[in-house]
Amino acid sequence: MSEIASSAAPSLPAVADKLRFYGLWVLAAIALLLLPRIFTSGGSLTTFSLIGISIIFSLSYNILLGQTGLLSFGHAVYYGLGGFLAIHSINIISADKLPIPLPLVPLIGGLTGLLFAALLGWVSTQRSGTVFAMISLGVGELIASSALILRTFFGGEAGVSANRTKLLKLFGWNFGPQIQIYYLVAAWMLIAVIAMYALTRTPLGRMCNAVRDNPERVQFVGYNPHTVRYLAFCFSGFFAGIAGALAAINFEIANSAYLGAVQSGTVLFATYIGGIGFFIGPIVGAIFVTFLSLGLSDLTPVWQLYFGLIFIAVVLFAPGGITGLFMMHRPLLKAGTLARVLPSYLVALVPTLAMIAGLILSIETIVHYTENPSDDPHIKAFGVGFNAASPHIWALAAILLIGGFLVARKSWTWVGRAWDGAASAAREKGIAA
Repeated sequence: MSEIASSAAPSLPAVADKLRFYGLWVLAAIALLLLPRIFTSGGSLTTFSLIGISIIFSLSYNILLGQTGLLSFGHAVYYGLGGFLAIHSINIISADKLPIPLPLVPLIGGLTGLLFAALLGWVSTQRSGTVFAMISLGVGELIASSALILRTFFGGEAGVSANRTKLLKLFGWNFGPQIQIYYLVAAWMLIAVIAMYALTRTPLGRMCNAVRDNPERVQFVGYNPHTVRYLAFCFSGFFAGIAGALAAINFEIANSAYLGAVQSGTVLFATYIGGIGFFIGPIVGAIFVTFLSLGLSDLTPVWQLYFGLIFIAVVLFAPGGITGLFMMHRPLLKAGTLARVLPSYLVALVPTLAMIAGLILSIETIVHYTENPSDDPHIKAFGVGFNAASPHIWALAAILLIGGFLVARKSWTWVGRAWDGAASAAREKGIAA
């Protein structure tokens, strides 16, 4: 009898893991509640709202790319359609005085994304790889061009606007102030993140990973890879629609930019830069890309160029994304051998920063003479003023760029040797690195 009781009782490690798991979500909710108390400015609240929307959108995209191995160039279709339907719904609800509060409108956007994903996904997911990518690109361009043709629904270049404060109040909130919109976005973000994480733990989520890695074997064990891809596509469209609806509510407008290739490219950048191999990766990428786009746009007029360079650098040198870079150090930290690598990092950091400074200086001077050759050569980039016409600036840029590259290339070989030594020491302690 005691053996039966002991086998039925959960082990202490299992209980501790569950408490840790639920504790993380509780801490996340508390952090979302306290953020407006710490950062009280309107700009901060707007930034946090944009980050929350981007997190939902990036995680929805990672259902395709990271979980199922489907590279989409048209994910903005479901984001944009969800936003447009949300705006039209707000106008209809306010005109007919329907008893529907604003917090339910994102669900309309999600259902819209789900509907169009179900309609377009069956054909799109027949094949994976290049075929799927090209179909998604074609569908994206088709819908984006339709936004300028079907003016009755999409509103042309001006888009469609709405007034979110005219809907039914909820607990006295009319969702006019930005802080109320922040809490709306935060609530939906938390719900969507939990739901998408739960999806990864279901049998469907596991089958998505299997289809990504080996679709032939999945078919051999009796599952249809096309059906798995289609279901993942539908879930992805649903959460993308929620993100689009929240964006439309936040800005009180939906226009053709919601459906364009730039929007699809941005979510691809955010997801990949964060790391598609980890659930938290798109969250990190969404935060990074949002801050980067807002910050760089104030520092330089060619911020999109730097955006592309960062993406290329991540693809070439850190295919696991920012999260992958941190996670690869986890075994060394656990084994206590990380200290062997840190000095070589500090040595390599100096020439790498010099190379980056030379690259930035070269780009800014070249762009100035390409775009505005007759203007005042005294320009300012990243808060630093300099004379773009001065030969000393050109020489300094060349020295920093070329010299920094040569020294950085040599110093990073030292980093590689230090890493091999630290990884070997970790393996000797029984920790795979």
